[in-house]
Amino acid sequence: MFEIGKKYNRQQDLHDKYGGNRQSGIAPCANNPYVFLFTSPRGEEYGYEDTWENESIFRYSSEGQYGDMELERGNLAIKNHKNDGRDLFLFNKVKSGEYEFIGKFEYISHEMKLGVDFDKVNRRTIVFKLHLVN
Repeated sequence: MFEIGKKYNRQQDLHDKYGGNRQSGIAPCANNPYVFLFTSPRGEEYGYEDTWENESIFRYSSEGQYGDMELERGNLAIKNHKNDGRDLFLFNKVKSGEYEFIGKFEYISHEMKLGVDFDKVNRRTIVFKLHLVN
């Protein structure tokens, strides 16, 4: 469906064709069985710590810039993607509007951690452990 390493225009190539929230880091598609995940090198500025644990495990911060992160909306879509029959696709921001396809992933687990939000206020965060499947 998507080619690893290929760059896609988020609006035209992803949301116009498949749906999903055009601004959220986690974008479940209402009419297609996909959940798009977006990461960015600048994520740490907003309290996110997305990183590779090893060559096949990616640690992905849940959504929410302020206050404690909760297991709801997009975060719940990640946790429940297999039961809901949805695929998780991860994209990394290259430049404004352009994202490189990293791969298809599966949820393994999640953990609660202490972190900070956009305003540098302490909060509870959720970090997902995702396994690269392709």
